[in-house]
Parts: sequence; C-alpha cells; structure tokens
Amino acid sequence: MDLSNLKPAKGSTKTKKRIGRGQGSGRGGTSTRGHKGAKSRSGYSRKFGFEGGQMPLYRRVPKYGFKNINRKEYKAINIDILQKLADKKNLTVIDIDILTDNGLASKNDLIKILGRGELKAKLEVKAHSFSETALKAIEAQGGIATKI
Repeated sequence: MDLSNLKPAKGSTKTKKRIGRGQGSGRGGTSTRGHKGAKSRSGYSRKFGFEGGQMPLYRRVPKYGFKNINRKEYKAINIDILQKLADKKNLTVIDIDILTDNGLASKNDLIKILGRGELKAKLEVKAHSFSETALKAIEAQGGIATKI
C-alpha cells in the first residue's frame, strides 16, 4: 500500500450526470427537463411557497399581531447576580466589560439591572437601564447607579 495505488472505497463515489452533452450520452435533447412548459425553459424559477396551484400556506393561515421595529431588547441581570459576582471577584465597580468577561452578557447586549434578590455590598454599577427597585437597592447601600 502506497500513495500510487490509493483509491476511494467501492461504492463511496458516484459519477455526476453530464446533462446536455449530446444525443449519444442519453441525456441530450431535452436534458432531462421533459417537453415544453415553463419548467423546460431557461430562467424558470418557482415562486416561493408555490404549491402547484393550491392556495399556499402563507395565504391560508390568518395573520395577526405585529413586530415593533423600534423595540429595544435588554439583557436582564438581577442584583443578586451582581452581589455574587462582587463577592466572588472582590469588586466595587461593575460595568459592561466586567459582565461580558464573566459571561453574563455579550458585547452588543443592552443591559438592564433588575431588582430581584438582596444587595449587601456598596457597588458602582454602570448599565444601559435600571428598574426602580434595583435603583433603590443600589442607592440604599450607598452605591451609584450610572446610566450609559
């Protein structure tokens, strides 16, 4: 066994259909497209969702609701998580970089601090938004909540 006699396993490769290469190939003439009709022509493409003339699903199913294009999606982080992080890493300032480094948010997330849990440490927190309960909890401990 050497490089000169390597070949793929039997049955693992198939030869490609060479369509439109003359009558002798058996796949010339209509080139497997059949006779006449839109599908035999060049440039044919089926409409998205076309179901052979049956009313397509996107028209059969009723529409309702809407998606607000101006919605801001926030990554919610509670103050009990901030407390755990401050205890674990011995922090007094928590900003977006620290949250992303510790896997609590990704770099493009908008971060909102929520008020679940109990805060015992005096923290300086920087985030995009704060709930009222979170603001009260941070300021009750003498901390600073800064909106970015």
